[in-house]
Amino acid sequence: MALVHLPARDEVDPRYTWNDASVYPGVVEWTAELATLADELDTIRRWGGRLAEGPAVLADALAAVEAFSQRVAKAYMYAAVGESVDTTNQAAAERVGRAANLNGLTAGALAFVEPELLALGREQLIEWQAQEPRLAVYAHYFDDLFRRQAHVRSPEVEEVLGLAADVFAGPYNTFSKLTDCDSQFPPVVAADGGALPLSQGTIDDLLTDSDRDIRRAAWEQYHDQYLAYKNTLAANLSTSIKQNVLNMRVRRFPSTLEMALFADNISAEVFHNLLDTFRRHRPVWHRYWSVRRRALGIDSHHTYDVWAPVASDVPPIPYEQAVEWISQALSPLGEEYAATIRRGCLEERWVDVFPNRGKMAGAFSAGTQLTYPFIVMSYTNDAISLGTLAHELGHSMHSLLSWQNQPPVYGNYSLFAAEVASNFHQAMLRAYLLERDDVPKGLKIAVLQEAMANFHRYFLEMPTLALFEWEMHQRVERGEGLVADSMIDYLADLFAEAYGDEAVVDRPRDGIRWATFSHLYSDYYVYQYATGISGANALAWRVLDGVPGAAEAYLGFLKSGGSKYPLEALKTAGVDLSTPEPVEAAFRVLVGLIEQLDQLTNG
Repeated sequence: MALVHLPARDEVDPRYTWNDASVYPGVVEWTAELATLADELDTIRRWGGRLAEGPAVLADALAAVEAFSQRVAKAYMYAAVGESVDTTNQAAAERVGRAANLNGLTAGALAFVEPELLALGREQLIEWQAQEPRLAVYAHYFDDLFRRQAHVRSPEVEEVLGLAADVFAGPYNTFSKLTDCDSQFPPVVAADGGALPLSQGTIDDLLTDSDRDIRRAAWEQYHDQYLAYKNTLAANLSTSIKQNVLNMRVRRFPSTLEMALFADNISAEVFHNLLDTFRRHRPVWHRYWSVRRRALGIDSHHTYDVWAPVASDVPPIPYEQAVEWISQALSPLGEEYAATIRRGCLEERWVDVFPNRGKMAGAFSAGTQLTYPFIVMSYTNDAISLGTLAHELGHSMHSLLSWQNQPPVYGNYSLFAAEVASNFHQAMLRAYLLERDDVPKGLKIAVLQEAMANFHRYFLEMPTLALFEWEMHQRVERGEGLVADSMIDYLADLFAEAYGDEAVVDRPRDGIRWATFSHLYSDYYVYQYATGISGANALAWRVLDGVPGAAEAYLGFLKSGGSKYPLEALKTAGVDLSTPEPVEAAFRVLVGLIEQLDQLTNG
């Protein structure tokens, strides 16, 4: 049953809130650090013009830049996570603004680094690496820099682009404030007359309610709020895309897609292979809607039925039980891996667990090499929340192992690699629970439903949004304008093709769903969810099937951080995402899940 009371932030038990005191003892200390960092900007700028003085000076400069950048990232993370758990907190919002401003100033101050390195030349840098041991670690970074040479501009242009970073964050910040903070969703009225709070933290819970009227009302009222601001949201997303097109032109790329993929050394063929494979396999989803319609006993399957439970005897899953199951499921990676998860969730307070008023939508993992890998989510004691927790812990463990095994230059991994680690956790958890004899039928059905909800998001919604995003970028690149109604119509058409005749598309509300995904403010992010789940299932089944060395190879991938290009790192782990085969294989996994669900519910 959906939440009856959504607590205020100060009503949440501190044991289930993120450990902000481990980052800074309090706001006073954060404020002092921010002031110190601002004062030290001039010190960092003084390295400009000096990188050619010799290998020792270069090593000193890079070390100073990295140490300063880590502190700035830590300060920003503290402010951003603090605001995300309560977007109505004006003081927290002000801190984010100050931290974002420092980010922009830092990017501008450090803009000299790559142009000066390129001016030194590849041969000089290779010679200096042989002379100065501290520079040896930068070999991959230097190689990648010269690969990107044609798109690195002069120090003056790079400084302007760096200073613009804070300004360019405006569309996302506006989106977040409008949808997470200012939008007040009317409560859903239950059959008994009780009011169920509707918010970003409760919408998923309401859409999984067994009462169809509650699901329908939640779906309609939630999306109607976005439709009420459709023109503002369209203009805002259009501005974000225009900023991306501006970057494309300044950096001299032929298209925004090629610019986005170039960063990770990925060809456009990977993107198009994914979307072509998705189009071919849309009938798999049409079969799923038929299975669900029969299991639910309804004549027509609507979007608000996508997450409806088909089992009524599912016990609640307390947070502590979820942590234990996830830890046990990941034990094939070693007891230390499992123990780290338990310790992070139950002792070190990585996770901001439960929903509260003002908490942002969705879930994410965030942190730096100087902090824990924190998670913000809204856990609601069900299988969907269980899967979300496992997913975010995949990101957090990826981050932790990268930070522990790589120097700062490679501490961050690509988005392309990120979604493999998160979905790997879910695949392992799913297999663990479905194979246990002591798991009741109702819970197994709930686990299968979580699996299908995950695949629905990653293998239907995200490829559909990728098609939408690509078209919108192309329109702006051609000089066309973007307006709300045409954007709604285009996405509604895409969802109609994806759902087929077995499901009913709510054209205005399905069509406005581009406005509900913050991911579209990170250009060409969404397609990586589908490649990620494909790679994750391939690697998980290698471990589950007992392939010799599979667990060690996967851990090696996590530990590699950004020291390799993502396709290369994943090949080493055991999957080649440069070909369509892992995507095809993931669809075969999806078919198997549908068959299991059909057998348990309609057999």
